[in-house]
This record gives sequence, C-alpha cells and structure tokens, in this order.
Amino acid sequence: MKKSVSKLALLLFTICFSSIAFAQDFQGKAYYMSKTTIDMDQFGGGQMSAEQKKRMQDRMKSFLEKQYVLTFNKEESIYKEEEKLEAPGGGRGFRGFGSMTGGPQYKNVKSKEALQEQEFFGKQFLIKDELKDLEWKMGTETKQIGQYTVFKATATKAIDESDFTSFRRRGRDNDQKKENDKAKDSTKTGEKADTDSNNTLDELEIPKTIEVVAWYTPQIPINQGPGDYWGLPGLILEVNADRTTILCTKIVMNPEEKEDIDKPKKGDEVTQKEYAEIIAKKMKEMQEMYGGRGRGGRGGGRRN
Repeated sequence: MKKSVSKLALLLFTICFSSIAFAQDFQGKAYYMSKTTIDMDQFGGGQMSAEQKKRMQDRMKSFLEKQYVLTFNKEESIYKEEEKLEAPGGGRGFRGFGSMTGGPQYKNVKSKEALQEQEFFGKQFLIKDELKDLEWKMGTETKQIGQYTVFKATATKAIDESDFTSFRRRGRDNDQKKENDKAKDSTKTGEKADTDSNNTLDELEIPKTIEVVAWYTPQIPINQGPGDYWGLPGLILEVNADRTTILCTKIVMNPEEKEDIDKPKKGDEVTQKEYAEIIAKKMKEMQEMYGGRGRGGRGGGRRN
C-alpha cells in the first residue's frame, strides 16, 4: 500500500514540475517503430506449408512493420510514416492489404479535431472526425524506456472494419474439431477443398473491441501519443494493442528547426464511420469475387 502511495506521489510531483518547466511554444519529435504479428494459420484454414507462410510473411512485412515520427506541441500533433526505399518487388502486400495506404494523421487535443489522409484501392480520402476519448484506467506500475520513467494505463478500445490488423478466423476455438470432421469426411472432393481455400475471406472477422496497454511519461507533460492514442498526463511512449506493439525509440525536444504542424487536406472528406462502411462494402465485394471463383469452377467456368 505504501509503495503504491509513493508512486502516486511521484507521478503527481513529476506532472507539476514538468508542466512548469515546459514553455508554451515548445515542440518535440518522437520516433516510433510499429510491429504487428499475424498468425499465418488463420489464412488458408491452417493448411499452408512452412514455405508458403514464410512467403506470405515476407510479402506482408512492409504492411506489418513500419516506422513513424510524431511531431507535437502542447495542443497539436502530426503522425507520419517515415519514407523508405522498398526492395525490388517489395511492398506489394497481398489482396486488399497492399491497396490501403495511411497518410499523415493530425490530432488537436484542445479542439478535439482528428484528420487523416487515407488511400484505399487508388482513391484518396480525408477522414475528418472528432477525437475519440479512451476511458483510461491509471495504474501505479512503472518501468524505464530509455531515460524516461513511464507509468502504465489500460483501456478498452472499440474498432471497426477498417482495422485489418485485428483480423482473425471465426470460431477459432472450434478449428481442431472442424479439421477432425474434415478428415472423417471421405466424400469430400478436391474441387470442394479448392472452394474452401478460396473462401478464406469469408472465415475472417474483426472483434468489436480490443484491450490496450499504454506506457506514458509525465516528464513530457502533453496528452499526445502515436496514432489514435492520446489523453494521458504525459506523452505515450509504448502501446500494446491486440497484436500490435508501438514503441518509441528516440525523442528530440525543441529541435533547432521547428516543423509546421499542418492539417492534412487531400482527399474526399468522410467521417470515420463512413470510411469504415466503404471498407466493409469493398470487403464484401472481395468475398463474393474470390468465393465465386471457387464456385465457378463447378458450373460457370467453362473451358474450351
């Protein structure tokens, strides 16, 4: 009990001291690395070979491993992916994923304004919405990230159809039973098996909510963070959300050359809800297209 009280007192003291020390016109840059892991067994019904899994992982690497820079002041921030040269043939992604590119993400914690440029299947969108609050539960657990003492906070975050990183197979707990049933079914033809493999998209779903663990430092007393994350009494240096980890690797305070934090402007303006509906519609089209391809082999796909 005494240990928790002392940590809480340390947190309050750090917040008060740091707030006084920061000038109104200060600016900083935080560099992050983001990595998402995906269970390859979720694709292809768990029937992919080790070589096929590795090949798919290599194609997805540019989508799942990224580096970002968060430029911030007391009220605003802009979160941008760092540009890098792709190896020949790299960065193509696979079906759908490679056709989705996130642009600069702007947050204003005073006006609660959120803006992001997003390209999806060759079309540019500007997602404009109100900055959504997360109901953080503040903890007293601490650790060190570089020279900064960080405190733990947790929250439950609602997600939508545009978040591909949380894809998972439906009824994952019953997968083994289904595999056993398939093995017993001696009447199943190779043609039917092909249909099942083409219907992988039909087996995928996105959960309604995910659990988020964030680590923030009151030594930088702004309530900003990477991506959608904000609202804590200090800069968020690490986020663990479902299968994604975002970790701050470097911080530069008051750089000699300050950067303008400009609002994104490119694209057709939509809300987050409208953009999620566009994603859902496209995913349905893909399900019908790839599912239909398997079924067409039986009746509609004549060959001369």
